[in-house]
Amino acid sequence: MIQRLLPIVFMIAFVAELSAQQLDPRAYSVSPTGVNIVIANYGYSSGDVTFDPALPIDDGHAKINLFAAGYFRSISVAGRSANVTLVTPYVWGNLTGNVLGVPAEAYRSGLASPLARFAINIYGARAMKLKEFAAYQQKTIIGTSVVVSPPVGQYDPAKAINVGSNRWAFKPEVGLSHAFRKTRLILDAYAGVWVYTDNHNFQGLTRSQKPIYNAQFHLSYDIKPRLWAAFDANFYRGGQTTLNNIQRNDMQKNSRLGGTVSVPLGRRSSVKASYSAGALRTIGGNFDTVSVAYQYLWGGGL
Repeated sequence: MIQRLLPIVFMIAFVAELSAQQLDPRAYSVSPTGVNIVIANYGYSSGDVTFDPALPIDDGHAKINLFAAGYFRSISVAGRSANVTLVTPYVWGNLTGNVLGVPAEAYRSGLASPLARFAINIYGARAMKLKEFAAYQQKTIIGTSVVVSPPVGQYDPAKAINVGSNRWAFKPEVGLSHAFRKTRLILDAYAGVWVYTDNHNFQGLTRSQKPIYNAQFHLSYDIKPRLWAAFDANFYRGGQTTLNNIQRNDMQKNSRLGGTVSVPLGRRSSVKASYSAGALRTIGGNFDTVSVAYQYLWGGGL
């Protein structure tokens, strides 16, 4: 039964520009009402960074570490299964490259912008107590969610590269999850868009960014109770920026491929490991990313 509890969403937000890279299998799975989960996640990303061709910066490379602490709670809203998730990330890492042909390096460390997510399943998953949930078998679920990220991460307006972004970010999303019970396969498909407010203090300028549209696809397999693996893919497009209404040539058209494995550790805890790499890239980071998360759950009558 516990194997069907919702995995914590990996809201990996190294900086706001990388938020669209997230890969979250089983993000719309169902949990019994009242379940709590805490998570400790470490992620490491390394790879090349491509900037606006008009900028005198080339050979960019980044090594980024992230630690995130999160909390999830399953709730009932209008009789439907719903949940809230809060995540606070801390980021540290190096960015190297050539500026006008001269080698340069930047190190950043600090709290990134936190993330809050509300999700509700609008079809195929009513709110259930533990006894009813024990007999539940997933078929098709349709859900919707919204992520909100406030401008409270560490930010220095004099620097072009920051951990925080000094702006609000919102991501509405619609997700579908279908279980092929005879094969133990689950297919997930999500479509969402990141929308940003302006940063009015970017080195004395106003920095605006267009929305980033993204889609995710996951195919996971239940190896045995509480042990599953998934193939992950996404694609995201958009995000072109302007500085004081001067448009930059930095629209993103990128995609990533990866995999996730979740392994139980006793009755109430599990470890989830994932790896992903860039499959298509224009502007932005072409990262190889590895992350490991520990999850512990309680409540809901468990």
